[in-house]
Amino acid sequence: MAAGAPRVFVSHLAGVPVFDPVGDQVGRVSDLVAMLRVGRRPPRLLGLVVEVLSRRRVFVPMTRVTGVASGQVITTGVVNMRRFEQRPTERLVLGELLDRRVTLVESGEEVTVLDVAIQQLPARRDWEIDKVFVRKGKGGVLSRKGETLTVEWSAVTGFSLEEHGQGAESLLATFERLRPADLANALHHLSPKRRAEVAAALDDDRLADVLEELPEDDQIEIIGKLKEERAADVLEAMDPDDAADLLSELPEEDQERLLTLMRPDDAADVRRLLAYEERTAGGLMTTEPIVLRPDATVADALARVRQQDLSPALAAQVYVCRPPDETPTGKYLGTVHFQRLLRDPPFTLVGSLVDSDLPPLGPGTPLPAVTSYLAAYNMVAAPVVDESGSLLGAVTVDDVLDHLLPDDWRETEFHEEGAGHGG
Repeated sequence: MAAGAPRVFVSHLAGVPVFDPVGDQVGRVSDLVAMLRVGRRPPRLLGLVVEVLSRRRVFVPMTRVTGVASGQVITTGVVNMRRFEQRPTERLVLGELLDRRVTLVESGEEVTVLDVAIQQLPARRDWEIDKVFVRKGKGGVLSRKGETLTVEWSAVTGFSLEEHGQGAESLLATFERLRPADLANALHHLSPKRRAEVAAALDDDRLADVLEELPEDDQIEIIGKLKEERAADVLEAMDPDDAADLLSELPEEDQERLLTLMRPDDAADVRRLLAYEERTAGGLMTTEPIVLRPDATVADALARVRQQDLSPALAAQVYVCRPPDETPTGKYLGTVHFQRLLRDPPFTLVGSLVDSDLPPLGPGTPLPAVTSYLAAYNMVAAPVVDESGSLLGAVTVDDVLDHLLPDDWRETEFHEEGAGHGG
């Protein structure tokens, strides 16, 4: 739902069909999952509980929801069929928030929650519950007595977490606004027991982001305490190169068991990366750079660059290849840098803009040579191409730095000072 679109009241979503991009129904909305926050900040909507055709209830993150309306929900079609399990910090919106008695902050009057409204935040993929529809008086949802009114979430109390206590629920609400690197730093300094509790309560995408920022020992400890199916979900949500780095530290039998539980496409990317030596271009690269065919336009390229999930290093250039356009691709033709995309008309074909003079890296290129390459050509990412000329992936400067810095760099004074400004 685009910024400025009408908000949707959740009662209108109960039981509505959920479709994939081609129009096939995958199930119906059973409930919505929200995470409460400290104070009276609006809750973040995490996703939907969808009852699929087998009557199994599964979780669909809001990051995979592309459209919400009163009559239907459109998703990316990627649905994890594992049964939904509610976590300690999660609330079921229809099942737990409606028909609840809360208090109006201004008057102190008790009211009954009849409905809540959700809206997508401007220019972001996050969703919040921002409005509450309440009835005054003692009647519940089925009562017709009493004045009804719609108020801001902050105008009522009785929902949100308290700002005291040291349980995982309160800690998670306190940590909710931290950047992944700063949350990782906070987790690193918790006791192992508390660290495991907070990690178990994070959603898959958030935990994946945090794991990528943690030292190897913490990664192994946390992934080892998760249920295996949950661990596989988190590994799927990680960048393939980070997932491969983590798995490479586990015993082979544990590696194979987790890879078997992952979706085949995700597991295939990770298996390819595990085949390379760690401190080489192949071991450092990500298998998910921006790949375009030569007949794509500048407008197509800029649309891909704008994707929010991309790191700045990956968004700095696109790689032009013959089909297939997923790694390993067809013949690699060259790179188009972001600045060049800004200089040419939107209808220009990227095939006419490629920089083919810059030599790509081979997967066996050692780390010192990768570092020299990025420095010599003033690059923040570099293509990795095999002997047949197919693009295998891209090495980014952040992954190179991660392998050049000391093992304890996350615990340095600089990082600790920076954590206070991560907002």
